[in-house]
Amino acid sequence: MIKAGIIGATGYTGVELMRLLAPRKDVSIEVVTSRELSGTPVADVFPNLRGYLDVVFTEPDTETLAACDVVFYATPHTVAMNTASELLARGVRVIDLSADFRLQDQAVWEAWYKTAHTCPELIDQAVYGLPEVNHESITDAKLIAVPGCYPTAVQLGYLPLLEAGLIDTSSLIADCKSGVSGAGRKAAVGSLLCESSESMKAYAVAGHRHLPEIRQGLTKFSGKDVGLTFIPHLTPMIRGIHATLYASPIAEVSQEQLQALFESRYADSPFVDVLPAGSEPATRNVRGSNRCQIAVHYLPESQKIVVLSVIDNLVKGASGQAVQNMNLMFGLTETAGLDVVALLP
Repeated sequence: MIKAGIIGATGYTGVELMRLLAPRKDVSIEVVTSRELSGTPVADVFPNLRGYLDVVFTEPDTETLAACDVVFYATPHTVAMNTASELLARGVRVIDLSADFRLQDQAVWEAWYKTAHTCPELIDQAVYGLPEVNHESITDAKLIAVPGCYPTAVQLGYLPLLEAGLIDTSSLIADCKSGVSGAGRKAAVGSLLCESSESMKAYAVAGHRHLPEIRQGLTKFSGKDVGLTFIPHLTPMIRGIHATLYASPIAEVSQEQLQALFESRYADSPFVDVLPAGSEPATRNVRGSNRCQIAVHYLPESQKIVVLSVIDNLVKGASGQAVQNMNLMFGLTETAGLDVVALLP
């Protein structure tokens, strides 16, 4: 039985972790922390967990958390970097859903997150938790940096093309849309129903925090510098990310060649579903699931490759991917607790 703790479990990623872990017979959620709600039963705040999870919120305490085998940080950025080292020193494995350890360049992280990194010694130890790329490294990891939601959708879409060296890396374009839950569970005007419903807008056009993370991954896949234009949009839906990715081939390609490339690359990836040629995936296809659906298109008239990549931002884009990492870390079946059918409608 794996004893798990969740720090900062009052947000959407925290409750999603509990939804995925609570029914399992091989995992026991021992600690769920919240300073504000300390002493309150978790099921009183999240009634969907009634009958599945009988624990109360407690204040974060290193001694209590150290009794766990794994601790998830479902916290805002800059929290994990202040306490993760204490848990690691006690032999606890740490899975961080924030951005504290995603970027390998400390100066780049500090420039984008506007604060000093308080635990730079752990940056090199953290394994970037994209199982489709770092499967073997994750199995031996003590500290996992779970990828962001946009970076997951974009990297999985571009990965086969970059590994095969088929595209011009100087002018990639990622046009991405996200549901409102991506902004987190907080009181904010932009997340109100009357503000976000029946409207769509681009944001962070001058630069989004996920840009350096995406660029870091794409550069690693291709082995050369990548020029990426990344524009995120807020769409009037609760869950989901839709990434439309554009690239120019550097040699003659065909639809059949691209289809075979993607199918071969993800043949052993249980959570990447490469759709048949001509398909157009929708976010509802993956709602509530840990799957990434991908379709690749070649447009001969414009000589462009277009990849469509969709995920649920709270599952494959966050908590589901965190659980997928936990499964690998503890030698479990990779799909344990995650092999669920998406919700329709």
